[in-house]
Amino acid sequence: MQPIKKNKTTKEIVYEKLKTAILIGSINNQEILTETMLSEALETSRTPIREAVADLTKEGLLVHIPRKGFHVREITENEKDQIIFLRSAIESEGLKKLASTVTKEQIVELLEIVGNQETSMKEDDRVRYIELDQLFHQQILEFANQNILSQLLQDMYNLTRLIGHHALMKDGRMREVLKEHKEIIQSLEINDGDKAAQLMKEHLEITKEIVKTVKTN
Repeated sequence: MQPIKKNKTTKEIVYEKLKTAILIGSINNQEILTETMLSEALETSRTPIREAVADLTKEGLLVHIPRKGFHVREITENEKDQIIFLRSAIESEGLKKLASTVTKEQIVELLEIVGNQETSMKEDDRVRYIELDQLFHQQILEFANQNILSQLLQDMYNLTRLIGHHALMKDGRMREVLKEHKEIIQSLEINDGDKAAQLMKEHLEITKEIVKTVKTN
């Protein structure tokens, strides 16, 4: 028996198209978006547009401008610093906890995620690559049973994705990330939590510095 394939609703299709466009930088963050404009561009009615935009606004990817429309959320330099600071503290702590309890099965799962990232890189699928990147970081906290820290990271998910996509604008960064992830896994394999934590801090610091230098929308 084959699983039932559910057809996506128009709202779901619109949501995915808009979210992808936002995350890969196809929509300029200075551009004012309106329901009418999006309805015409996507050749659909305004109802699914309105519903999709409402969801993206709740997720923090769009900002409502009264009587004008919406624009893509712009992350300030101060906010970038805060996000990286929080992630560095949260994820390094998770790695220190995990290093003493990590299992072979967990190592294999982390390596599979990195392997799938490599496939996405070869296919030039940046959206999928970033999704797997977030899964890698989230999985570390879940393996370490750091549920509250995991939830905090999840709350920053979309803002982190915006930063991640901007970082990938640097040539060769996708391959560098894979190398950095593998080094973190290697430290976990030998139960060196301090080394894994330090590598994570360096990994996130590199991302922050790249985002500051790469020209974005």
